[in-house]
Amino acid sequence: MKMLLMVGLGSFAGGVLRFLLTRFVQINSMSSFPWGTTAVNLLGCLVLGVLYGLFSRGLLLHTETRLFLTVGLCGGFTTFSTLLNESFLLLKEGNFPAFFLYTLLSFAGGLIAIGLGYLAAR
Repeated sequence: MKMLLMVGLGSFAGGVLRFLLTRFVQINSMSSFPWGTTAVNLLGCLVLGVLYGLFSRGLLLHTETRLFLTVGLCGGFTTFSTLLNESFLLLKEGNFPAFFLYTLLSFAGGLIAIGLGYLAAR
């Protein structure tokens, strides 16, 4: 039961942070391109990479803490399903340049951010 509570609390916090950051970035970008979701996905990947880098060093071994941070906080914060929905909408609208830019930034950028986070934590 304690593990479920930790995941739930982390998910709540991650979801609230995702909402706030997405809105902030999107409003300030003054663009219809989904910069808010892109920023959240890249930051979430970076944080997840840092966490797993720390785990690989033997830090943060407490199960509930790991669940709170990874499954809960990062899981509630990252927005992969939103990314796919927005990608679909860009394709549906025939906006192929924006679709390719969005998916390239999100996937390649996310992989790079995970790697950088992992290396930074090691």
